[in-house]
Amino acid sequence: MRRRLMWVAQHSLAIALALMFLGPVAFVTLTALMTDEQALTSRLWPEQWNWANFADVFARSELLTWTLNTFLYASLATVFMLVSSIPAAYALSRFRFRGRKAAFLVVISAMMLPPQVVAVPIYLVWARLDLTDSLWPLILPMLFGDAFSIFLLRQFLITIPRDYTDAAKVDGCSDVRILFRVILPMARPAIAAVALFSFFYCWNDYYGPLLYAGVDQEGWTLSLGLATFKAFHSVQWNLTMAATLLVTAPVIIVFLFAQRVFIEGVTLTGVKG
Repeated sequence: MRRRLMWVAQHSLAIALALMFLGPVAFVTLTALMTDEQALTSRLWPEQWNWANFADVFARSELLTWTLNTFLYASLATVFMLVSSIPAAYALSRFRFRGRKAAFLVVISAMMLPPQVVAVPIYLVWARLDLTDSLWPLILPMLFGDAFSIFLLRQFLITIPRDYTDAAKVDGCSDVRILFRVILPMARPAIAAVALFSFFYCWNDYYGPLLYAGVDQEGWTLSLGLATFKAFHSVQWNLTMAATLLVTAPVIIVFLFAQRVFIEGVTLTGVKG
């Protein structure tokens, strides 16, 4: 008993922080299993376990369609971001050319530019291309790179010694082959980190779908559908909490399986250069 008390005392701060983070999750879970009359009352424990609330969420909303739209948006945007950002980060970290520092400053400046500043002109461009009322205005720009991902990948790539690329050049490898055969295998933690950052951002994005998805529910994402869920059901908090759990569950599952490589990619990312 004394040993257990000593363990609790030594980890008291960590236990308190864990309870602070788990408290809202427990509250949402318990509320999702309550009746509509009991939800948000002083009775915190469900008097009746209503597992049917999760089925009601699917029956009363387009949750499956929203999930598919969100998954396509997050997946395509992440793939396009990797295809465009990895070569840009490789060029900024390995090539010596006139204007390299200026190009890097442009990337830093793009990171600090709020998206609301350029929302109106960009929306007009997509409207002229007749691509509004869809998610394509959020997916296609990723083909031109993402400033944060380029910055994070560049900071990781400059920590890789140049001896590896110099040895590959001596063996006759081209820059493209060096990128795919030498750099990418060594940069997998950083690539996984930026991919998860991009996927989670798109999964939780509300501003973009609100601006471009339109009024048709068939084109909505989970964040947009969940925000209007209360209006659809006259604020039935038990169903709202059940929908919240269903929306956050995929993100939690992905992070649990990828947390090792995600943390490794973030902690190994250098800050020199």
